[in-house]
Amino acid sequence: MTRERLSGWGRTLASISEVQSPTSEDDVVRELAHASGAIARGLGRSYGDAAQLSGGLVLDNRSLGGIGAIAVDGVVSVGAGVSIDELLAVTIPLGWFIPVTPGTRQVTIGGAIAADVHGKNHHRDGSLGDHVLAMRLVTPEGIFTISPTAEPELFWATIGGMGLTGIVTTVTMRLLKIETDKVLVDTTRFSNLDDVMAAMIDGDDDYRYSVAWVDCMTKGSSMGRAILTRGEHATRRDLQSPSLVAPAPTRLRVPFNAPSGLLNPLSIRAFNEVWFRSAPRRREGEEQSLGTFFHPLDGVGDWNRLYGRRGFVQYQFAVADARAESVVRAIERLCTSGVPSFLAVLKRFGPANHGVLSFPLSGWTLALDLPVGPAALPGVLDDLDEMVIEAGGRVYLAKDSRLNPEAVRVMYPRLPEFLEIKNRIDPRHQLASDLARRLQLVGK
Repeated sequence: MTRERLSGWGRTLASISEVQSPTSEDDVVRELAHASGAIARGLGRSYGDAAQLSGGLVLDNRSLGGIGAIAVDGVVSVGAGVSIDELLAVTIPLGWFIPVTPGTRQVTIGGAIAADVHGKNHHRDGSLGDHVLAMRLVTPEGIFTISPTAEPELFWATIGGMGLTGIVTTVTMRLLKIETDKVLVDTTRFSNLDDVMAAMIDGDDDYRYSVAWVDCMTKGSSMGRAILTRGEHATRRDLQSPSLVAPAPTRLRVPFNAPSGLLNPLSIRAFNEVWFRSAPRRREGEEQSLGTFFHPLDGVGDWNRLYGRRGFVQYQFAVADARAESVVRAIERLCTSGVPSFLAVLKRFGPANHGVLSFPLSGWTLALDLPVGPAALPGVLDDLDEMVIEAGGRVYLAKDSRLNPEAVRVMYPRLPEFLEIKNRIDPRHQLASDLARRLQLVGK
């Protein structure tokens, strides 16, 4: 056991925890038996304080590994500590892809379940939890095999439950069959937010994958200008030289913290201008590798250091179709605030699943990367919270670092149901995290 300083990917809320690396379910059982408080942690890619516990025990899941044989229908059992990167290194050469992937491969399967990650295909395929067939879960009350039909309440509380129902050790899921390691991508450039949102409503259902980069630094008639990329997996017939090769490992890294203030309104405005102008007005059928299309930021290791020592906040919210104007209002608020957003991503969500605390709901989601430092940032985020609550939307807990308990209870109306399940499975309130303490999700 070691004592470590831990933080999320945004590097804003560090705390000291005792870290242990169990190698089996029995190890996890023993650790929980003696811990007054514990939480699992994978590769630390939640942005805030979801995978740390000040003064408590953090169970590093990376030694809970192993990838089973893939059945003919794509069903596979995977250790919770296996990363998406490690899984794809095995499955892509065999013609299988993970059914849902977030924007990075550097996430463990256990962490992906805790956050119920979504990707560019939610409007078609839902989130990762929709493709999970069963899980092994170690709780203070024992070990359970849970599925949509076996302990379904506990299963759907664990999907998106931020690790607060137990320690996932093994996940059984169904993979997606692919014929090549390429995606055929259509790219379109839009001069304003209204046009790109209209195009996504009209055309996203024709594609498995869709995402828009949005410029949150332009005002007036060009507000929210965007680059929309949509794609489908390429078949063997689509390519002259089809192949099935896993993405290459990261070769470039950011070796040190960038100077504070490097990402400021001037530098980000200049970057956005170059990025927007370099995109084609319209390009169809471009071949892109799986890594380039799904995980472009994985090409540079430790890219969060670009934000400097103060770190950054990622703010992601979802609202229903009927409240799409909230997306427009949020971008208007950013444009006039002087708070720079280095990366803004807009996607469409399909129907929500049964996850009690799962984030996606049918409609829109906007994710914003905001460097810590501008004096206006706290006020802007408070304003965004009010907009989201007014619209009946919610903020993604896997990326949160500053919400308050009252806001979470409004955004997640099924929270009492979650706490009832958690109290049953964790009557002594051992399963906790800094996020759970901050948002009062530990239990009563």
